[in-house]
Amino acid sequence: MIRFRRLSSLLLALLMFLCVLPLSACHGSRGRAAFTVPDSFDTSKQHEITFWAKNDTNKTQTAIYQKAISDFQALYPNITVNMRLYTDYGRIYNDVITNIATNTTPNVCITYPDHIATYMTGSDVVVPLDDLFADARYGLGGSELLFDSPTQEEIIPQFLSECTIGGVHYAVPYMRSTEACYVNKTLLEKLGYTLPETLTWDFVWEVSEAAAKKDADGNYLLNGQKVMIPFLYKSTDNMMIQMLRQKDAGYSTPAGEILIFNDTTRELLYDIAGHVKNGAFSTFKISSYPANFLNAGQCVFAVDSTAGATWMGSDAPLLDISADKVVDFETAVLPVPQFDPEHPAMISQGPSVCVFNKADPQEVLASWLFAQYLLTNDVQIAYAETEGYVPVTSKAQNSNEYQDYLRRAGEDNDLHYDVKIAASKLLMENTAYTFTTPVFNGSTSLRDAAGQMIEEVTKSVRRRQTVDDAYMDKLFNDVNALYRLDQVSIAASGGRADLGPLPYTSVALLTTLGAVWLLILLYLLFDLARRKKRKG
Repeated sequence: MIRFRRLSSLLLALLMFLCVLPLSACHGSRGRAAFTVPDSFDTSKQHEITFWAKNDTNKTQTAIYQKAISDFQALYPNITVNMRLYTDYGRIYNDVITNIATNTTPNVCITYPDHIATYMTGSDVVVPLDDLFADARYGLGGSELLFDSPTQEEIIPQFLSECTIGGVHYAVPYMRSTEACYVNKTLLEKLGYTLPETLTWDFVWEVSEAAAKKDADGNYLLNGQKVMIPFLYKSTDNMMIQMLRQKDAGYSTPAGEILIFNDTTRELLYDIAGHVKNGAFSTFKISSYPANFLNAGQCVFAVDSTAGATWMGSDAPLLDISADKVVDFETAVLPVPQFDPEHPAMISQGPSVCVFNKADPQEVLASWLFAQYLLTNDVQIAYAETEGYVPVTSKAQNSNEYQDYLRRAGEDNDLHYDVKIAASKLLMENTAYTFTTPVFNGSTSLRDAAGQMIEEVTKSVRRRQTVDDAYMDKLFNDVNALYRLDQVSIAASGGRADLGPLPYTSVALLTTLGAVWLLILLYLLFDLARRKKRKG
């Protein structure tokens, strides 16, 4: 019995030790001090920082990153920048989330504010930038910088405001785009229509319905082919978000209250379902890239990002279909359709740059210097010229170099491809009408849910399923559950919510507790069996 008590005491001590161990690990990974700007940057100290960026196998963009790193390192020989390229932002997001738990986040990362809001669930993971912005020495336009940085006032206000969460800047914009409607003007006029200055939803739906008509043999009257998708949308989440904004209907509050499941959403989905039934509309996820159909003469209206302009049109420098499939047509580039042309609304999108906190403030300052270098004219203009992005600073937009680039639209079908430059001009001329959605922990899921409802309705109609009130009720419930939006709303209202998987430290603690109690139970069973054997 004495031996059992001794062993029980040892097991209890082990239990207490193992319980404390995960908590100490938690403190080590999440308990870093909040960043404060150092008095000066120590150029004698060597720093090696990591930079995670997204690239779609575009060698020109990769070369721009590499040149930016080389030029920056020439100015700051004590800073080495190691770049890691990803094929999409989702992979960056997943890797950052994974690395937060092990305190191995990158130093600088190209990402989206929606993603940053989730990164911030870890204490002091992302550096708030307002103090760095305002620092007279190393802030925007700072006196101690070794390069020509823009001032805060020279960053386009609408783009900079996108980088705030809870009234605090956690990023700087890197590039910006919006959505554009690329129109096969040749086919549209063949139908007898004249392209208006501003597209309306009524006009786009009317033309799309007309373009969906077939002859007795099943060929489309408009193009004589077996394939025609009159209206094709790349990003259905943006489609729903913009429609709701134009209708002044609910989407979410800044605090994270979910408002999207409303009567306006239901009406929009019914309208879309009707056009799908008539063969007038489809989506990228269901049918493929809008540019492929547009360039083959199988689409009248193709909505995609202005950053995708290099894929659009008969003379597009980038193609995903063989050259013999491309038809000759005139391409028009217009803002997305509107419900009220007098009060247009179009989404602003594009990557931003955030800086992650580290134990050494000097390392964080080195990271900020590189992040800020990405805002210089050389980087901004070079990258914007690769696609239909626009620079995020008035300093770059108004420069002689960039203005000359815009003026030379159509000189060639590569650097000065006219459709690409038209897409850039579209955003610059309509920046005042752009908007962004509220950013909070869960806003990424809400965005996905917005598009998912259009995708589900489109698929259901194509499968000849009934889309009625019962269908809509079930769709709302299913999407709400799939993306756990009810939990996001609970958190927004101040209640408790299931915000996702437990942190690894919590999992470790619970696993340890279970293991220790299992050991105790096994010992008790062993001791009981031994005593019975002795009695026998």
